[in-house]
Amino acid sequence: MIISVASGKGGTGKTTIAVNLAISLDTSVQLLDCDVEEPNAHLFIQPTIQEVDTITTPVPVVDMEKCSLCGKCGEICQFKAIVVLGETVLPFHELCHSCGGCVLVCPEKAIAETGRELGVIERGHRNGLEFVHGRLRVGEAMSPPLIRKVREFARPDVLTIIDAPPGTSCPVIASMKGADFILLVTEPTPFGFHDLKLALGAVKVLDIPCGLIINRSDLGDDRVKAYAREENIPILMEIPFSRPIAEVYSRGEMIVEVLPEWKQKFIDLYRRISELVAGKEKSR
Repeated sequence: MIISVASGKGGTGKTTIAVNLAISLDTSVQLLDCDVEEPNAHLFIQPTIQEVDTITTPVPVVDMEKCSLCGKCGEICQFKAIVVLGETVLPFHELCHSCGGCVLVCPEKAIAETGRELGVIERGHRNGLEFVHGRLRVGEAMSPPLIRKVREFARPDVLTIIDAPPGTSCPVIASMKGADFILLVTEPTPFGFHDLKLALGAVKVLDIPCGLIINRSDLGDDRVKAYAREENIPILMEIPFSRPIAEVYSRGEMIVEVLPEWKQKFIDLYRRISELVAGKEKSR
């Protein structure tokens, strides 16, 4: 089973939920941090890193001795990543989506591909927990290709927990697509409520069952709870605004290790998710 932990905005406690859920369970678990622009699950997990791989994506290079300046490469590219200007062809690698279309349509076979670095993927472990995260290269504009590379390490024989990026754009979709369950983390504030509605819209498009965790649940107002009832979204856990929890978080420690009464709550959370996934599969 794949559980993707997501949120409509940053700062809701998404990573806190992902890491504490991952280490609470006795079953085999792997944690994939797909927030590749700013990964921080490792700050809590503190894994022993065993492998580091540089990830590249194919981009075009043009042999001008073969090129006839026909312009077919520019015509097929929807992102203007390669254009004919005067007597030369200019590829813009930062805009390239690595579709390979320009290579296929070039009648002179003047276009080949080389690798452009996206970032790195680091793999390690912590007391039996398998850990994988990506680090996007500074200045790189597109994170979904690296996110997809991180997700390739998901194994069907273990529970996979994905820490998704915040928001509702392409990186989030890349992190949620194909998951069995989406765990949405929000807070009872105007911003939290607004962005929860956007996040739920993305989940509905993907047609994946979801549930809600309300962090700092005793602050703000009840609009998030009312919206959850209206949309028939189960509230699976509420975490109060607690000084002990805030202190644990500020030290980079795990809630379930310092405050052991929370471990059972995260175990119960996983049980509820499993029941919801099983119910969804039966209804299909």
